[in-house]
Amino acid sequence: DGMGNLRITEKGLKLEGDSEFLQPLYAKEIQSRPGNALYFKSARNVTVNILNEQTKVLTQLITGPKAVEAYGKKFEVKTVSGKLLFSADNNEVVVGAERLRVLGAEGTVFPKSIETPNVRADPFKELRLESPTRSLVMEAPKGVEINAEAGNMEATCRTELRLESKDGEIKLDAAKIKLPRLPHGSYTPTGTRQKVFEICVCANGRLFLSQAGTGSTCQINTSVCL
Repeated sequence: DGMGNLRITEKGLKLEGDSEFLQPLYAKEIQSRPGNALYFKSARNVTVNILNEQTKVLTQLITGPKAVEAYGKKFEVKTVSGKLLFSADNNEVVVGAERLRVLGAEGTVFPKSIETPNVRADPFKELRLESPTRSLVMEAPKGVEINAEAGNMEATCRTELRLESKDGEIKLDAAKIKLPRLPHGSYTPTGTRQKVFEICVCANGRLFLSQAGTGSTCQINTSVCL
């Protein structure tokens, strides 16, 4: 019948209640009773090692009081049906879930770069791309598209905002185009004054407004271009 809580059966050894081993235990399989959970308890940590034929550690899992550490060539998390949810190796980290949600107040930090075909916010939420202390660069071999279907789009910076197209063109297509903060050139008191202005372009590319007259008044306001 065995010794107390230790019984010998056709399938191996059967332990009733809590068990404590003072020396290493070697077993092909350890399982709990049907319908009950299996617990491993330790005052320090629980370590699981996978060894090869030369007793060299291939993978290792350490659960300690401060952290859970896993060592191996690849780490994978899958659903019951076998769908990949998360994997990590030396080359890349893959998130296979339909959505990656970061709940931290500071968002997500990428020290280097991020590669993605689409960046969008949650429904009815704002999308903000911001670089507080450095520059923000968006590159794509076939173009970058910024689209706000149900709201405004705003781009702000502290010093200089540049729109540059090396081989193509820059097109402003809107029902209304406003340049509210263009500098105003001076006008001659004797000239014919109108309530409309003309947009003048300096040689350096700067734009300014000049009160329209019977002819072009850009020439008399060239001081704005200095």
